[in-house]
Amino acid sequence: MIKLISFKICPFVQRVTAVLVAKKIPFEVEYINLKDKPEWFLDLAPNGQVPVMVTQSGTALFESDAIIEYIEDEYGPLEKGVSNEQRAKDRAWSYLGSKHYLVQCGTMRSKDRETFIKRSENLITAFAKVEAQLSGKTQFFKSDELSNVDIAWVPLLHRAALVKKYTDYDFLCGLPKAQSWQQNVLASLAIDTTVSEDFEPLFNNFYLTDGFLANSDTKRIAS
Repeated sequence: MIKLISFKICPFVQRVTAVLVAKKIPFEVEYINLKDKPEWFLDLAPNGQVPVMVTQSGTALFESDAIIEYIEDEYGPLEKGVSNEQRAKDRAWSYLGSKHYLVQCGTMRSKDRETFIKRSENLITAFAKVEAQLSGKTQFFKSDELSNVDIAWVPLLHRAALVKKYTDYDFLCGLPKAQSWQQNVLASLAIDTTVSEDFEPLFNNFYLTDGFLANSDTKRIAS
């Protein structure tokens, strides 16, 4: 069975678990403490980062982009008959999502209103670009079939949904097509299966109990 080495609230790991769930590929997860990385993990991960995937043959793979490509090569793509041009375009939109993971993390950890607004600008701009791309006539990014683009945005969409749930602040405010897309993507995956059982309380404790998002002032900039 595939094994993932993970940190419980890492968005890059969730991108990998989301594609495994979407493809119904069995996997197991071992969680580590990133503040005290074991030597065996550092031996497997030259970059010292999660996720690391250990394949069924025992090969350790690192970097989430490489892992996603391996899963597609080994187990087949989510979509059939995608042209080379479209595949390249999909990778570009996927990259636009994944490069904002840490942007979102930093935004959610902002200590005050000014910092929060400044940090959120790039993330909100990215969601607005998605809004312009979506047709509003299909469930997912391109069609009614889940794609790698949808998967790449799962960590952003999931965390945005939790922020809205607990603070009333919506990163997708004023973006109705993106909001509908968010709901469809998260519902299609049974999103709880892509994270640890205690993900939500851990997420809340890390992001929503201290700093600006813990302050009721968020409601005044949510519209």
